[in-house]
Amino acid sequence: MATLSRASRDEIAGLLGALPEHEVLKAPETGTVMVEGRAGGAGRRFNLGEATVTRCVVRLANGRMGFSYALGRDHRKARLAALLDARLQDETQDGRYEGGLHDGIAALAAQQDAARELASRKAAATKVDFFTLVRGE
Repeated sequence: MATLSRASRDEIAGLLGALPEHEVLKAPETGTVMVEGRAGGAGRRFNLGEATVTRCVVRLANGRMGFSYALGRDHRKARLAALLDARLQDETQDGRYEGGLHDGIAALAAQQDAARELASRKAAATKVDFFTLVRGE
């Protein structure tokens, strides 16, 4: 799961503009979840450890509900994610949200993909291939 930088959260808040009229059904609250892993992706499951998450539930004035579970303790991020979830469900919104919000999210996704690609290239540059030569018997 990718995390958003403070700049990205501010960009999302900018895309939303003024926060839409909403009711907070479940205020942002922080807790922990158990993270499980698998050896090799197909092996037996094991408990890797706990991760801190913040959840939030909101209802817009039009009745749409938004839910979020966000890694970390950032209450603002959880609330924005819940508002985004609710707004993205609303198919009757004007084009501003259809284009602007979706395009903005796509731009943020592209930034994350570029950062992943850069990290992958840096890691590949340090890769060492080990091989064994066998000389006669």
